[in-house]
Amino acid sequence: MSRHTNPEPFTIHVPDSTLTDLHERLDRVRWPGEAPGDAWEYGAHLDYIKDLVTYWRTQYDWRAQERGLNRWQHFRTTIDGQNIHFIHERGKGQKPFPLIITHGWPGSVYEFMEVIGPLTDPAAHGGDPADAFDVIAPSLPGYGFSGPTKERKVNISRIAEWFTVLMTEALGYSRYGAQGGDWGAMVTSRLGFADAGHVAGIHLNMVGVAPHPANRQNLSAAEQAWMKEMDQWRSEETGYQSIQGTKPQTLGYGLNDSPAGLCAWIVEKFRTWSDCGGDLARSYSKDQLLSNVMIYWITQTINSSTRLYYEERHHPWRLGRDEKINVPTGVAAFPGELARPPREWAERAYNVTHWTKMPSGGHFAAMEKPQLLVEDIRKFFRTVR
Repeated sequence: MSRHTNPEPFTIHVPDSTLTDLHERLDRVRWPGEAPGDAWEYGAHLDYIKDLVTYWRTQYDWRAQERGLNRWQHFRTTIDGQNIHFIHERGKGQKPFPLIITHGWPGSVYEFMEVIGPLTDPAAHGGDPADAFDVIAPSLPGYGFSGPTKERKVNISRIAEWFTVLMTEALGYSRYGAQGGDWGAMVTSRLGFADAGHVAGIHLNMVGVAPHPANRQNLSAAEQAWMKEMDQWRSEETGYQSIQGTKPQTLGYGLNDSPAGLCAWIVEKFRTWSDCGGDLARSYSKDQLLSNVMIYWITQTINSSTRLYYEERHHPWRLGRDEKINVPTGVAAFPGELARPPREWAERAYNVTHWTKMPSGGHFAAMEKPQLLVEDIRKFFRTVR
């Protein structure tokens, strides 16, 4: 018996009633106060969020963004009863190579809007047609157009298992590559670990998996410095992880009910995790920020998306003492990434064959620095096609 249904074409179309309800809520936001002189130290800055919400109410055009999303080929399938949405854009070249690219939190497939074209049709973007990919960009289960998860323990291992079924059974690829950042880096790493018979190589814009504690001996000076850096980051920047990893349901009531609250929760992370010098406009347009927020709002998946933190905290995947991800691994190391381990740390867990120190960019690389990311993906996969 097949674990999946046949993929069916899908078109994004949000009902007018959903947009009307959104605008009514935005018209009557009850704003919180703010500490004197606060400028993002306490969280999302009041004046910035007010300005962004005003733009959302008066100028933002979802229908235009919807048309932009629908320029790609969208599909839906179910795997083990779970809905899975994915973009499947065929490459234009002699032998396009299948590539599954996976987003994280609080991102969405919208992150990939500027990389799908260059990856699938490099010749039309000044590249070599020999670098063409078939791009498969799924919405993580519980995120966006995949809809809410329907069971417990939907963790990294389970998602990677479903994506293996998607790639090898539903789409029929016998050999493919994988790419991702954030949770997508974890899923990509798991694909390389658990489906090495099909995965030719993986490319990461965040090093997602740590070596087993027994394999962390004789750390280099760079590794020791990075560990101290991460201790500081954990003390100041992981409150969201603690909430989402322990009581996501409680958080969900507010974020699913208030578009302004959802916007503030997500946009603060885009500012903190990007190479924007504190000025979001240096990295993203307002339309980009709001379109990503909109995908959570219109699908009502912010609650199920945060549950991934709970599942991975309580049902984690970790490398064992004698385990390593042995498929060829490429890493694009962006300076604004939230975790920036040195290469020697990554090599304790991965078979690193390609490492690029990027000149700029941060956590949401596909949206912030699409050209840099595309070129590095092309360069790495030339070695494993």
